Amino acid sequence: MSQDHTVPTEAVAATEVPEPGAVTIVVPTFNESANIRRLLHQITESVPSRLPCEVVFVDDSTDDTPEVIRAAARDCPFPVTVLHREEPVGGLGGAVVEGMKAAGSDWIVVMDGDCQHPPSLVPELVATGERAGAGLVVASRYLKGGSRAGLAGSYRVAVSRGATWLTKSLFPRRLHGISDPMSGFFAIRRGDVTAEALKPLGYKILLELAVRSRPRTVGEVPFVFQERFAGASKSTAQEGLRFLRHLAGLRTADPLARMVVFGLIGLTGFAPNLAALWAMTEAGLHYLPAEIAANQFGVAWNFLLIEKLLFRDRRRHRHWADRTLRFAVLANADLVLRIPLIALLVGRFGLAVLPATAIALVITFVLRFAGTEALVYLPRRSRTARSTA
Repeated sequence: MSQDHTVPTEAVAATEVPEPGAVTIVVPTFNESANIRRLLHQITESVPSRLPCEVVFVDDSTDDTPEVIRAAARDCPFPVTVLHREEPVGGLGGAVVEGMKAAGSDWIVVMDGDCQHPPSLVPELVATGERAGAGLVVASRYLKGGSRAGLAGSYRVAVSRGATWLTKSLFPRRLHGISDPMSGFFAIRRGDVTAEALKPLGYKILLELAVRSRPRTVGEVPFVFQERFAGASKSTAQEGLRFLRHLAGLRTADPLARMVVFGLIGLTGFAPNLAALWAMTEAGLHYLPAEIAANQFGVAWNFLLIEKLLFRDRRRHRHWADRTLRFAVLANADLVLRIPLIALLVGRFGLAVLPATAIALVITFVLRFAGTEALVYLPRRSRTARSTA
């Protein structure tokens, strides 16, 4: 039995998969037509005899993948659904979230469409979750009995190792007990995750799940990463950059972490500031106007990094010109505020110049961070909200 839905992204949440089974297998696909028949054949051979199932493909393809799924599904003894997205919002991770919204089972297993994740492990993932009372079960390449043999070449192995080390270093508590946070093969209990709370960017949806809504109990099952059956890997340099942006967004979701990153970005602004000051004074400009002008280079540098790394997902709340002007005013107001504050601490409270300067730097930094977050990047209150307040 098969069923095909071609719907825009905004309509996916309202779509219901018929005949819910004990497990919904969600497969995000992008131009995987050559792998579909083999994947569905593997699922047919290993899953229905042990566990009732349904398969939901969430497809962002530009080739004939949806048509191939529809044709191959006729031979499947379980429901097969295709949700084709015209706009691939969030990449493959976004596709997984749409599949979770459409799932009709308590357990959801996420796997790739390139046959590198063995469907024979699906019943074991669910059984492990049931035995342990876990909300998340990860298929890991790094447990005893697992292997990353299917990774093509030493370069991809090195990238995978580096990404795993980086993510576990950035999120030691959230990823505790997860040996393979880069895995794209896992089972999640639907009641343990709120799909609307997820903000995926790219293809590492497990990391998003573990950091934003990790269940208390997590299990793992070893698996051998297979070689791709057909087609080319979707792991590109562009996906790597999206992954790094995603990491930055997850790490700075906490206000304290945002403040730390804000401060580190501010420190990097000294380099363009000093370089511009040196160039202008060498050219004969008096140091006072040179200092004021050079400060703008540091402000511009900081603004670009903050836009890209810290508040990327909040830029839509205001026009770029509005954000630029507000940030520039706040950054330069720091200079105007700092000098009177130092004078107050020295003259009124009797502090020495150095500790007074240090205290003034800390106070103005905190005020600048709070002002940037509140006045530049927080959403505007709507007119309706203001009128009813």
